[in-house]
Amino acid sequence: MNLKSTFLLVGFLLLSSVLAFAQTTRTISGYVREKGSKELLIGVNVLLADGSAGTSTNTYGFYSLTLNYSDSITLIYSFVGYEKQIKTILLNKNYEIDLELESQNILNEVVVSAKAEESKVSESVQMSKIDVPISQIKKLPTLLGEKDVLRVLQLMPGVQKGSEGQSGIYVRGGGPDQNLIILDDAVVYNASHLFGFFSTFNGDALKSVELIKGGFPARYGGRLSSVIELNMKDGNKEKLSGEGGIGLISSRLVLEGPLRLNKNKPAKSSFIISGRRTYLDQVAKPIIAAQNKNSESKETAGYYFYDLNAKFNYEFSSKDKVYLSAYFGQDKFAINSKSEETEASNGINWGNATATLRWNHQFSPRLFANTSLIRSNYDFNITGSQNTLKTQTTEAYSYFLQYTSGIKDLGLKYDLDFFMNQFHTFKTGFQITSHTFTPSATVLQEATQNLNVNNVSKIKSIESGIYVEDTYVPNPKLKVNLGLRVSNFNTKSKHYIRPETRIAVAQKLSPTLAIKASFAQMNQYLHLLSNTGLGLPTDLWVPTTDSIAPQRSQQVAIGVAKDIARFPGISVTIEAYHKKMDQIINYKEGASFLGIGGQTNFTQENNWEDKVTSGSGVSNGIEFMIQKKTGRLSGWIGYTLSKTEWLFAELNFGRKFYPKYDRRHDASVVAIYELNPRITFSGTWVYGTGNALTIPLTQYTAYSSNINKNSANPDGLRGFDVNEYGQKNSFRAEPYNRLDLGIQFHKKLKRHERTWDLSIYNAYSRKNPFFYTIGSANETAFFGGFQGINTQDSKIVLKRYSLFPIIPSLTYSFKF
Repeated sequence: MNLKSTFLLVGFLLLSSVLAFAQTTRTISGYVREKGSKELLIGVNVLLADGSAGTSTNTYGFYSLTLNYSDSITLIYSFVGYEKQIKTILLNKNYEIDLELESQNILNEVVVSAKAEESKVSESVQMSKIDVPISQIKKLPTLLGEKDVLRVLQLMPGVQKGSEGQSGIYVRGGGPDQNLIILDDAVVYNASHLFGFFSTFNGDALKSVELIKGGFPARYGGRLSSVIELNMKDGNKEKLSGEGGIGLISSRLVLEGPLRLNKNKPAKSSFIISGRRTYLDQVAKPIIAAQNKNSESKETAGYYFYDLNAKFNYEFSSKDKVYLSAYFGQDKFAINSKSEETEASNGINWGNATATLRWNHQFSPRLFANTSLIRSNYDFNITGSQNTLKTQTTEAYSYFLQYTSGIKDLGLKYDLDFFMNQFHTFKTGFQITSHTFTPSATVLQEATQNLNVNNVSKIKSIESGIYVEDTYVPNPKLKVNLGLRVSNFNTKSKHYIRPETRIAVAQKLSPTLAIKASFAQMNQYLHLLSNTGLGLPTDLWVPTTDSIAPQRSQQVAIGVAKDIARFPGISVTIEAYHKKMDQIINYKEGASFLGIGGQTNFTQENNWEDKVTSGSGVSNGIEFMIQKKTGRLSGWIGYTLSKTEWLFAELNFGRKFYPKYDRRHDASVVAIYELNPRITFSGTWVYGTGNALTIPLTQYTAYSSNINKNSANPDGLRGFDVNEYGQKNSFRAEPYNRLDLGIQFHKKLKRHERTWDLSIYNAYSRKNPFFYTIGSANETAFFGGFQGINTQDSKIVLKRYSLFPIIPSLTYSFKF
């Protein structure tokens, strides 16, 4: 038998097997929507009443379940915060069942209905995943009235906070660049406003938020530490509705509704648009004007941010839907001063813009496809200039600074969901992205020549990946997710091709108890260079190059998931993990992008690759979480015990050291209590081990010849302070802890609902450390205390600076 005949025989046998199997099975498929808005719901559980088989809706609300032929079956449709539905059908044919779940409205019920069905953590094969209901996010205490999605994720075990007021997150020992943040399939590179104090996401416009911190499915790639997937609402198809709020520093508004030509027919299209803007610049104007009246120099300053979300969808048929979504956000800060001798101008601007065009197509009751065309753009820019006129005591002086970082992406993504049968669910697809990087830094002193600062070098590269994964359920007690992803990154003259294995297993020991384990390999082709470790927008994104290898990690996790049968809705998870990271990069000692006297060109000699060094890291930890998502009392308690160490041959004398955000203990308590339909109480308490920092051990004065002839003492010696340091990050800041409290007053009026939200941030006014400096003992630190360092000549003290004392805020929110 020749090779051609062999292939024909194998193909015939496979086709015969599929046809024979199809004759003994039936498929139930459809879409699940929210009643009253027809919003497609993500993650709705569709289970057989006996628990022998089940599935859940995908990102687009579609589900499919293939079962053996049966006289009668009972299906349970359940979702957190919604009334469950039960369907009994005669399974003698294929069914398309579209249904709507009704939301439980606390304003209409004193006690949340016990008929709600919780999703059980013991049922899912996925581990290290956290879903946060948007309804819970809106009820938690706020900082200055802003409901911040990323700040809520910081309260989860395994997710460390940055500094006080920072929205950057650090997952299982990883840096802020190692988190893949996705909004409607588009990557968001810098998800912060107000220098990191707030995230870029308006919670009123979001439908779902999901965090995966380990055991990554093969469909995700490109980052080492976590995946944060956010999905915008599709828009109300029933009626025009909206919600918004007015806070101390910003206001927001969301409008959504149907688009239809015939009012007597169901809408096939809908829209949603949201906007948010601060008015700090307007509040500051009269204050600055008053200061200028009594000053010889005149200053102007202003800061504001805004963001806009928009989404449009159209249903061509029951099998074809198109979505167009976009996000635009910008931060602008400027400060200018002018006097008789000096004129200075400084500004910082950064922003994100994304656009996604998606097409859903249902080939059959078992095969679902999505095609996405994605555009993402991130820009950051600092400009500064100063000109000083020549006087009798000083020479003319000029200074110029420009610092930019940007990424432009254009990508294509294709995903297939194949619900083969009750034992196998396949996902496969590919993604290809064209990156354009524009990192640049320019510093000029005594600038007398014109410099074309807009001529920034561009670094282009292609990143791609192809994957396949299978969720295999050999029996009701065992679930296995097997995946393989092959990623590729093209540089100027090199191709990196990396396979990534993904395995997740869940074994049920009882109807409410499961043990889980996972293994995941990840590769990351982007790097974030930072001098501060804060994850601020001043950090620069750079790509993998011929000489800078991609980051990679291996993570193993094992855990237990328990649903408490006696107390429905309460779940407990305990996980332990080991994570190894390689080829992470950092600046060499004393290196920086900013070089004095010229322009840094990142494609010529002496570029950024000569200023960085690569190393490895290891993170180990144990995480505990008890969570309750529904009921009058909801919330969670989380605790993490972890340790992270880095090793760089060219840093810290080749010895291991702790990265800044290594945190031995991290704990959080979150509680929401619905007293009655009109009053909601909430509170959060957090505790964390202090950051690892490098501080001077002592300070002394050194002297050198003074060569400045214009100085008051041109022939003498010039003294300057010198700091002496020990090992890197060998000092521990004081522990961080904070209590936030909130109370909401709801009232349902004839045509709308309104809520007054009173929040108290840092209720007991804890003076948490923001940063430390050293100086003389007679200086006073802002909000802080200090400890002394004695020298022979004087007393030098280490000062702790704190950022936020107790901050009350009041917000008015409405919904119609």
